[in-house]
Amino acid sequence: MSTILATRVAVVARVLLPLYLAIVCLIVFSPSAGATQVTGWVAWVVTRIDEMRTAHEPAYIALEFLANVAMFIPLGVLVWLAFARPRWWVVALFGFATTVTIELVQKTMPTRYSTVSDVVANTLGAIVGVLVVRVLADRAVRRRG
Repeated sequence: MSTILATRVAVVARVLLPLYLAIVCLIVFSPSAGATQVTGWVAWVVTRIDEMRTAHEPAYIALEFLANVAMFIPLGVLVWLAFARPRWWVVALFGFATTVTIELVQKTMPTRYSTVSDVVANTLGAIVGVLVVRVLADRAVRRRG
């Protein structure tokens, strides 16, 4: 990637990162009824799975975990693009610190639940995000070279 293109990508990522974090805050800090409006698709999918005679509780737990992973993939991508391509573990640490902060704040909110599984899923999502963007960047370099 040329230096000019890399700089432009970094600038775009630095603009998108706070917007992304604001959306995450709206989801995770809204009262649970408000958050359901955003994440209600998980309950809809679980209901469809339930109609197929699958156990409701395990399906919901798995889908919620996967939704938490997916929610933090953009964090890994944006942090890696925005800040001079840090090592994967730096992005993972940032994802971990971000989600621990979220869970600690949620612990003080009467309508929200704080869980260790959210910390694991969100951190995993940040790692997946950085790994995906690194693989794509490596492939692009190999194609040019």
